Amino acid sequence: MSDESSAAIAAVRKDWVAEHREMYLKSGGAEGHIMDITAVGGRNFATHCLVKYKGRKSGKIFITGLCHGVIGGEVVIVGSKGGADTHPEWYLNILEMPEIAFQVATQAFRATWREPEGAEYRKIWDFMVDGFPFYADYQKATSRRIPLITMQAVEPIPVFREADATGMRQYR
Repeated sequence: MSDESSAAIAAVRKDWVAEHREMYLKSGGAEGHIMDITAVGGRNFATHCLVKYKGRKSGKIFITGLCHGVIGGEVVIVGSKGGADTHPEWYLNILEMPEIAFQVATQAFRATWREPEGAEYRKIWDFMVDGFPFYADYQKATSRRIPLITMQAVEPIPVFREADATGMRQYR
């Protein structure tokens, strides 16, 4: 896979991604946390979270819906970008921030984050591929190592609202 084929996947899923984010936000997390993603090679009870972060160039606040897993008390997200040869913008933005915020269902948290390395990376990667098999295909499609981010809740915060986002994720 290349950036071009990743862009083709994004174009097909653009409406679904936007609708999913809107449903999650409008329901306060009551909807959108568990979704059937078998159509794209996932599981029928796949878990999703929202991540809120600041754009490193724009300074705008973005809210992005992502698949997530929980391992060792940490929430894990994957910077796959559908197997593209470049990292997703949300990942590049998070690298510039000491803390972020995430929401799982109807609970939101201020959080610290880190990137696992070595044997821990492999353990978490295998766990995420077991829950979301398409990640294995995405890794085969690119020469970059797909990053993992683990998030540790620091304190509860109000659930996210659409109005919290001053920027909107663009799909290319």
